[in-house]
Amino acid sequence: MNINIKIGNAEKTLTDMLVFYLYEDIKTVKSTLAYCDKALNNAITELIKKKEFIAKLNKTLILPTYGKIPAKRIMLVGLGTKKDVTLDKIRQAAGTTTGIARDIGIKEVTSAMDSILSEWYPAYTEGCLLSLYKFQRYKNVPAEEKKELKSLTLLLSDKKALASAREAVKHGQIIAGAVCFTRDLINTPAQDKTPSVLADTAKKLAQELAIQCKVLSKPELKKLGMSGLLAVSQGSYQPPKFIILDYNPNAKNQDTIVLVGKGLTFDSGGICLKPAKDMDQMKSDMSGGAAVMGAIKAISKMNLPQRVVGLIPCTENMPSGSAIKPGDIIKLYSGKTAEVANTDAEGRLILADALSYAEKYKPCVVIDLATLTGSCVIALGTVATGMLGNNEELKKRVKIAGEKSWERVWELPLWEEYQELIKSDIADIKNIGGPYAGAITAACFLSKFTEKYPWVHLDIAGTSWCDKNSAYTQKGATGVGVRLLVQLIQHWTRFPK
Repeated sequence: MNINIKIGNAEKTLTDMLVFYLYEDIKTVKSTLAYCDKALNNAITELIKKKEFIAKLNKTLILPTYGKIPAKRIMLVGLGTKKDVTLDKIRQAAGTTTGIARDIGIKEVTSAMDSILSEWYPAYTEGCLLSLYKFQRYKNVPAEEKKELKSLTLLLSDKKALASAREAVKHGQIIAGAVCFTRDLINTPAQDKTPSVLADTAKKLAQELAIQCKVLSKPELKKLGMSGLLAVSQGSYQPPKFIILDYNPNAKNQDTIVLVGKGLTFDSGGICLKPAKDMDQMKSDMSGGAAVMGAIKAISKMNLPQRVVGLIPCTENMPSGSAIKPGDIIKLYSGKTAEVANTDAEGRLILADALSYAEKYKPCVVIDLATLTGSCVIALGTVATGMLGNNEELKKRVKIAGEKSWERVWELPLWEEYQELIKSDIADIKNIGGPYAGAITAACFLSKFTEKYPWVHLDIAGTSWCDKNSAYTQKGATGVGVRLLVQLIQHWTRFPK
């Protein structure tokens, strides 16, 4: 969809649908809407007066104009009460607008932006574009069912706002594009998303963005001693890959931020096989790695000054005669040994190698994202991402970025008492901690490999996938993490030593 910005009068605009945004506590219609209302014999005023339209968030009303103004239809969209408006409510209202317009076959929409503040434009743009996302790569859609909103025009009344609006909309387009890229990767079935395919995707992305990319294959991984990644990959015919994306490696006087993303392109559980129900969703077990790719895509296009390194260990976790077995012991890249008490706790094994490898970049901070535990879903549901870490300042920054991007996080404790649960009788640590506090003990395991730098772990098991459509997300992959990371790095200030 093309997004245009222009200065003009809504009452003179020829468009398929003219959109106005209203607050719930509106008493009378004003300005351009008042002109349109008068042309329609005060129909809008009457609907509001009789409470037949109450501008609650995402409530809509479409009125035909019967040629009384150039626009063919008027759409009213509710923002809720003015004092309670947030960036995400703007994002939702925008998504509601374009989603409904597309679904009823509208090709062209013009939005009167009088009620939308300029600082809301990036979120507004994100909502408009994210709501239009569909994953139909494998679906034969009949021609008569193909509906596409081709053009959205943002109509401004102040010429002075034009330049800043263009920049804000550009940022929103970049972020939404990165989220949709991430969703596509996650929604792709495992047959077409092997570690090798993911590595090739990273190489292509790096070429397009002119950033550095290196992919370590099995021989290099053996030489380095990345036994966590190698062990998990043993049961699969597909060879493992370790993707390294390096954005702005020559940055001067800037912090180096390392992002680590779990890249399990399919997780069967290995020998500790998962139940068949919902196993198809395990194609999404690389959501953390996809989010890292998407975030770096956006960061590069926004030309942010920091150095950002993405580390994505990729493999499948499959059962076979060569698969890793419960009771096996692995010597990880760091030199620590881990007892494999459960082969379905594989993500932390590959992340352990990546987190240790991150030390070579002398990072200012490290953030990992992983669909790591079902326990996190039980604790927080699908609304909040679990956050644990070893540095208060970094946790504070991530939480703020989560609130602003509305990819919210909730901290779980990483207390010393929990570390006792992952002690092993025959190795340094074991990869599960028993039936309780699974999200916490998984982070305890990761913490053993993050002692040399500030670190935050984001467990996105609950937030990476949704089971129903909403204002700007569709059933399937959400692309969670991209907006949070971009928000964090876009507003980054030097991290205290």
